[in-house]
Amino acid sequence: MRGDDKSRALLWHGVFLFLLGLLTGLVTGAMNNPRMGLSAHLQGVLNGLFLLALGLLWGRLRLAARWLTMLFWLALYGTYVNWASTLAAAIFGTSRTTPIAGAGHHAAAWQENLVDAGLYSLSVVMLAVCVIALVGLRPGADRTH
Repeated sequence: MRGDDKSRALLWHGVFLFLLGLLTGLVTGAMNNPRMGLSAHLQGVLNGLFLLALGLLWGRLRLAARWLTMLFWLALYGTYVNWASTLAAAIFGTSRTTPIAGAGHHAAAWQENLVDAGLYSLSVVMLAVCVIALVGLRPGADRTH
């Protein structure tokens, strides 16, 4: 996928994830933990905005093609898993990794493990996304392919 295509794809995914966040907000009251549902709503909206911002600055990143490809896929993984893990936490009523928003809720061990895996993995991935993007935006960086 060329750079222009990746930029456009990030913009599309940004709007789509924003929409998922809005739709999540409509059903928070029906979730096992509505407070965590509100968090899932916000994650969808904010992660959608992050993808939009990344798509808009895509052409300014000065990275080798393999790093751009890695950044693209890591950003998609991190943003969607952020929304999905938070949504799962709201639906299941997990609390181990989210003790404040999940206070008073308890879920099956497999549900807690699933949410934990998502939240931990996306945390590492999104840190990598930010570092790669910062490297690509550093002043005076040469574009190499």
